[in-house]
Amino acid sequence: MAYVPEDVAKNIPAEHRDPDGFFAIVRSTLCVIAYNPDMIKREQAPNSFADLLDPKWLGKMVKANPSYSGTIITSTYQLVRNLGWPYLEKLSKQKVMQVQSATDTPKKVILGERPVMFDGNEYNVLIANESGKPIVPVYATEGSPLVAMPSAIFAAAPHPNAARLFQSFLFSAEGQQLFVDTGGLRSVHAQVKDKPGRTKLASIKIMNTDPAGMIAQMDDIKRRYSQYFGV
Repeated sequence: MAYVPEDVAKNIPAEHRDPDGFFAIVRSTLCVIAYNPDMIKREQAPNSFADLLDPKWLGKMVKANPSYSGTIITSTYQLVRNLGWPYLEKLSKQKVMQVQSATDTPKKVILGERPVMFDGNEYNVLIANESGKPIVPVYATEGSPLVAMPSAIFAAAPHPNAARLFQSFLFSAEGQQLFVDTGGLRSVHAQVKDKPGRTKLASIKIMNTDPAGMIAQMDDIKRRYSQYFGV
């Protein structure tokens, strides 16, 4: 059902909300590179996707599967759009460990099973890093894929008034700041601030999301990825 909380109207940019009022982006994350600082010195860590084609990273990376993960199909679409299939074909020659989820890749890096994570949820990396675990995010010079997550109310919601109240809280400055501070997520709310110590979203180059374009290419992405990586 259409519902536009006051905070959405005032503090969420137009490009992040439905013009007809049916949904808005309630939280976002980035799909980032990361490394284990116990295994790699900062000056030796990759700074870009191009760096990860260097032979020195052969057999040292872990990557999630776009056929399983919504985050990874989103990021893979953006990588293909921005860098092209030849890039992923070259990456597939790097003997990359394949796992299912965008939450699995940080775990492999923290455990030291691979020193570098090609892709994974930024929020898992930030939360782990801030709790003292050995993982550090890298924001690629080419741009980090953006994963935007909308929220809406079902037309047949059994308790529509409660749903509206909850939606209003989610988009309030308080609710949005909780996503950021506790969840390690990103907010486009004008009044919400980045948590101290984190790289500010405004200073990160991002690859913009395009859900319609991704949906149109999902089957082809899964097919070609499977062909290249053998999964």
